[in-house]
Amino acid sequence: EVYLMESGGGSAQAGGSLRLSCTGISWTLSGHCMAWFRQAPGKERERVAVMLTRNHAKLVDTPFVGRFTISRDDEKNTLYLEMDDLKPEDTSMYFCAAQWSISWPWCEKAGEKDYNYWGQGTQVTVSS
Repeated sequence: EVYLMESGGGSAQAGGSLRLSCTGISWTLSGHCMAWFRQAPGKERERVAVMLTRNHAKLVDTPFVGRFTISRDDEKNTLYLEMDDLKPEDTSMYFCAAQWSISWPWCEKAGEKDYNYWGQGTQVTVSS
């Protein structure tokens, strides 16, 4: 199995910041399409950002552009999601997901059902 461990969630006030981490356990993120998703109760899971770790090609999905940033630390085998200017509607469970890929176009369009490996999630709560 491929294991992913998220951390860094918690509580923040509107306008604040949090940085989420996703660490690969007993495997390397290299060569994988890595993505952040979020899901709130009663809502569908939505993609937040995606990166192809082989060359660090990346994008942030439209609703999060300008506030969220995806990055990677190769030495720590860790993926990050930096969230700035948090809003109450950002309150959600955030998940890290991985899928082997050598194609950036595949990563760009891949959604929830395309990912085989998931972390357990980390809760983010933003108060007004």
